[in-house]
Amino acid sequence: MDAALVRRLVDAQFPRWAGLPLRLLDPAGSDHVIYRLGRELSVRLPRGPGVAGQAAKEAEWLPRLAPHLPLAVPVPVAVGRPGFSYPWPWSVSRWLDGEVATAAALADSPAAAVALARFLTDLQRFASPDLPAGTVPADLTGTPLADRDRATRAAIAEVSGVFDAAAMTALWEAALAAPGWGRPPVWFHGDFHTGNLLTSGGSLSAVIDFGGLGIGDPACDLTIAFTLLSAAGRAVFRAALDVDEATWTRGRGCALATGLGAYTFHAATDPRVAAQTTRQITEALIG
Repeated sequence: MDAALVRRLVDAQFPRWAGLPLRLLDPAGSDHVIYRLGRELSVRLPRGPGVAGQAAKEAEWLPRLAPHLPLAVPVPVAVGRPGFSYPWPWSVSRWLDGEVATAAALADSPAAAVALARFLTDLQRFASPDLPAGTVPADLTGTPLADRDRATRAAIAEVSGVFDAAAMTALWEAALAAPGWGRPPVWFHGDFHTGNLLTSGGSLSAVIDFGGLGIGDPACDLTIAFTLLSAAGRAVFRAALDVDEATWTRGRGCALATGLGAYTFHAATDPRVAAQTTRQITEALIG
């Protein structure tokens, strides 16, 4: 997925953008390669088949969600086809200016905590007229905590020399035992962590990467409380979002599981991910 391939894909399928400069965004996410296209667009290409459906999903739902959300989102303007030996659909979206949010800047910010809660509240309130009550398409179905059990326990054992294995096991078992979401399913972002938030002028301005968008239990989105916020910030966030104890416990479990997954996969080779996931795991244990 070098610049020459992306250039050929863009020029062949969207000649109106032919000739616009391409610049690789580095570091990008673990699931996609991202190029900036000109001043106003970005090109996002899946790295593997597991995320190949995200371009179509985001193109379908983000234009509908965007008017209802208090922060900007990257609305797709085109979906590209496979070509020139690249095998998956890819997307072109409006570029969003901003800096990636950091805990150093926002961990103790009440304004950031309230903004995050408001975003999730408005996302959860979105009602799609196209989905009959009680039906959720497969690509909008989240991953239950129980499905992560084997991998999470294996990761706990693997990192027992780095983190407190007894504390991790206790949190994980509490999350599995917590009552499930007993209300109607709601929309969730699905990958709501620090790397998917942008800031402008010191304030939150945008949320990106909706590949995990779904409908169901919103506990997974509480991961942001443990990747970005301090204990004081979490208290403001939790009060503003009005999260019950069971959902908070499931959210802590989700933060632990995803943090462990990323840590065991990336920490040995990526110091940035190691630092981020160490914080996520540690803060999830604090609560």
